[in-house]
Amino acid sequence: MNPGAWGAILLLALIPWAAQQSPPAPAPAPAQNSATLPALPPSTGPVQPIPFSHKQHAGTLKLPCEFCHALSRTGETVAIPQATMCMNCHQTIDTTDPGVQKLAAYAKSGSTIPWVRIYQLASFVTFSHKTHLTHGITCQQCHGEVAQQVRLYKATDISMGGCMKCHQATKASISCDTCHQLQQ
Repeated sequence: MNPGAWGAILLLALIPWAAQQSPPAPAPAPAQNSATLPALPPSTGPVQPIPFSHKQHAGTLKLPCEFCHALSRTGETVAIPQATMCMNCHQTIDTTDPGVQKLAAYAKSGSTIPWVRIYQLASFVTFSHKTHLTHGITCQQCHGEVAQQVRLYKATDISMGGCMKCHQATKASISCDTCHQLQQ
């Protein structure tokens, strides 16, 4: 896959639905011994404040990741889409769906959708999407086959061990300062 075509890795935990109440606590993550874990049932991930299916959007509709998850100006991070972005399509698509109506309300109010994060690195870890994409790493290598997931769940191991295993397999540096800012 062309890194430029896939532009962004999903650092987020978008989608599925939970009415107006706060979403329940995320399900515990499965044991993670390898860089890629077996697919889990679609209900494994946390319920999100707006229903969304990556399987529908990335799978059936074949939208590339960067269609919704744009790289930042520097390319280091990617955007977690907010309601105004989603409404570019949903002004005319599925407008009677309760989830889309909730989405429209977020867009109209200018409120940020409180998505429940699935993938999050510790504050002392630096990660560059741009660097990984430049070296041919695909979104799926870190985030799993999201195009097969109705509700996102943590499908890969992004712990230090998981990242080091991938770095070793791809002959990338495993020097501490590759991922950590060391104090001088």
